Amino acid sequence: MMQQQVIDSTVLGKPLLMKPKVLIVDDHALVAEGLRRLLEAEFELAGVVTDAETLIAAAEEKRPDLIVLDISMPGMNGIQAARELTKRGIRAKIVFVTQQTGRYYIEAAMNAGASGYVLKQAAPHELVRALQDVMQGRNYITPSINDTATPGINDLTSRQRQVLQLVAEGKSAKEIASALNISPKTVEFHKAAIVERLGVRTTAELTRYAIESGLINR
Repeated sequence: MMQQQVIDSTVLGKPLLMKPKVLIVDDHALVAEGLRRLLEAEFELAGVVTDAETLIAAAEEKRPDLIVLDISMPGMNGIQAARELTKRGIRAKIVFVTQQTGRYYIEAAMNAGASGYVLKQAAPHELVRALQDVMQGRNYITPSINDTATPGINDLTSRQRQVLQLVAEGKSAKEIASALNISPKTVEFHKAAIVERLGVRTTAELTRYAIESGLINR
């Protein structure tokens, strides 16, 4: 039986190599088409979808080897989708292709189970290599990203992370001060430092940052 399987899987004595199956996820039709054209020679296309909900259904049905995924999408974002795929036991390698250069996005993406992170402007030159690398068990992050990335969660002090977490949980400055045994003025000092460090301005943006970086769950 084993011998027959070997014979059936060869042509003229050469083993047939199956192309990895890739599922493309991007809500911009032109971008998705560009990715399809970029990858079709090296990979088998499992499909192109435009939102996270469709992605999850397609991943469960088609069981791709690779998922090329944007972060910014309507409804559930790409990072949340990656977490959901992991929960559901989808074992595809995930590579984000995105315009987001913030280090906290990169950290959140990798914490959500991604194996690669490619900037969209670098995709024409890097994506095929990135997918090949992750199929071989390596991680890939666009090399130039260190020149463009903004600070992330690991660039905050431990006290700043505590304050950020409590702000994102909806606590007031007085409540945070009581929880951390510091003064409300010190809370405001730390909050201002966080805002300056991360380049965000509103409590809503701080909350979104905390969720996407995995600091809190929602």
